[in-house]
Amino acid sequence: MRNLFLILIFSLTFLNSVSVIAQQTESSKDLFSYEHHMVNDDTLNYRMLLPKDFDESKTYPLVLMLHGAGERGNDNKKQLAHGSQLFLKETTRDSFPAIVIFPQCPQNDYWSKLDADRSTKPITFKYKYNEAPTTAMALVIDLMTKMVAKPYVKTDQVYAMGLSMGGMGTFEIIYRNPKMFAAAIPICGGGDPESVTAYAKTIPLWILHGAKDDVVDPKLSLSMASAIITAGGFPKLTLYDFANHNSWDPAFAEPELLKWLFSNTKL
Repeated sequence: MRNLFLILIFSLTFLNSVSVIAQQTESSKDLFSYEHHMVNDDTLNYRMLLPKDFDESKTYPLVLMLHGAGERGNDNKKQLAHGSQLFLKETTRDSFPAIVIFPQCPQNDYWSKLDADRSTKPITFKYKYNEAPTTAMALVIDLMTKMVAKPYVKTDQVYAMGLSMGGMGTFEIIYRNPKMFAAAIPICGGGDPESVTAYAKTIPLWILHGAKDDVVDPKLSLSMASAIITAGGFPKLTLYDFANHNSWDPAFAEPELLKWLFSNTKL
């Protein structure tokens, strides 16, 4: 009976601790302000994290983070599911003060212009960069253009990151705006290898993917890295032998990830 009582007390304590941590995590996400960007009749919801003691008379790097397909919607919350805690860490905020933007793609849209055949596993993608961007991507480009024009943004330290659908969006946005970005981190994404000549020699990339990914084929990242090398670039490539599609977990745990990102400046 005593052992049962101790087990019950331990279980209640553990569950209470988990609940407190979850509440603290959600509370910390409130440091991201709720924003929206409108162009004509189209609206892009986004969340924005400002540096500690933000001062408009100073200048800061700007980071764009594009979420995956599962976080699409209009609640302006789900896009913070992956990656937000990386930027909310006290060590990150102290060492790398930056403006961080998490836009949310509507449910019926996509960051990258493509056709997806979901009858295959992994999914088969056909990229269509020769066409106009999706509405969601066009809104992100417009938002970033306006943000870069702000006097408190370091124009030589503008970065793009993304996972899955957002990894594909990362490859596409640096193709469509190669002069804007100083570096990019696409995670478990893919893109059009023929597009890399637009940025291969000018934008450093750290490409990450899980070798066991059965949703987005890891060979898509390998193809992009190979194309960049052929075009004269030198991408950083990490392939996790143990990871499936959730390679963003080990990617965000990389101790050098943000140090590498912020070490790059646009020439």
